[in-house]
Amino acid sequence: MEVLTWIAEQEDKGKRIDVFTAEEIEYLEKTVSRSRIQKLAEQQYLKVNGKNVKSNYKLREKDLIELTIPDVEPVKILPEDIPLDILYEDKDVIVVNKPQGMVVHPAAGHMTGTLVNALLYHCKGELSGINGEQRPGIVHRIDKDTSGVLMVAKNDKAHQCLALQLAEHSITRKYHAIVFNGIKQEQGTIDKPIGRNPQDRKKMAITEKNSRHAVTHYKVLERLGNYTYIEAQLETGRTHQIRVHMTSIGHPLLGDIVYGTKKQPFSLQGQALHAKVLGFVHPTTKEYMEFEAPLPEYFLKLIEKLKVRM
Repeated sequence: MEVLTWIAEQEDKGKRIDVFTAEEIEYLEKTVSRSRIQKLAEQQYLKVNGKNVKSNYKLREKDLIELTIPDVEPVKILPEDIPLDILYEDKDVIVVNKPQGMVVHPAAGHMTGTLVNALLYHCKGELSGINGEQRPGIVHRIDKDTSGVLMVAKNDKAHQCLALQLAEHSITRKYHAIVFNGIKQEQGTIDKPIGRNPQDRKKMAITEKNSRHAVTHYKVLERLGNYTYIEAQLETGRTHQIRVHMTSIGHPLLGDIVYGTKKQPFSLQGQALHAKVLGFVHPTTKEYMEFEAPLPEYFLKLIEKLKVRM
């Protein structure tokens, strides 16, 4: 059981308590959805100034909010014999090339067939436990429909070292993407804060409110008529950062129906985004290591199709 407390400030006045707590929990990097908070309120686990409140309660300045999160019965994650494209492995880390369409770790609706299921089988359970039973070894994630290189920690010491590098923004992360429209300049930097979309909590957006600093550097690799093949390097690592940033400057990713147009050409299975390069300092040897995942077949075929259309 965990008890979280906050005091509402002047800027929180009038905000629904379920919205407020969901935002605050997100900054703690905990996975508690707004719908679960609403259910906790119904079960009298949400209080303001010592009294039970409903999830639509409007906050007042200096309200003392108390949310109790009861322990959830753990779900057994089973090892599965799923082939892995391993780029590197030793006793501390394993670096894999995740295919497009594979979910990184189990969650509602995706309890099997994930990268974690495959890793549990391959590593025989030897993965770090810092992120809990649902996400053993997982230091960072990429979207289901994003392919590419991903590092995984095989013990807690390695996990802590890699997580610190992520927090310090010292890890090299370069992505390749195809975006709509021709980019005029050869390279550029997008420095815009990213937070939850206030109109749609499942999406991220450029916003000053309840957001985090986000920086993406990009450069043109090839011009393909009405599309542009780019490399995007993350300085920070926010949820959907490249997708949100490129859309904000008029160049949404090809295949991205969430941040781009609903009608997409070429019948893609998600956004054309590939984690190409990942570099980090090894937790034990302290040597810098860099890995590159080759472009997947669908991505290469897409480039050829665009060249033909030029």
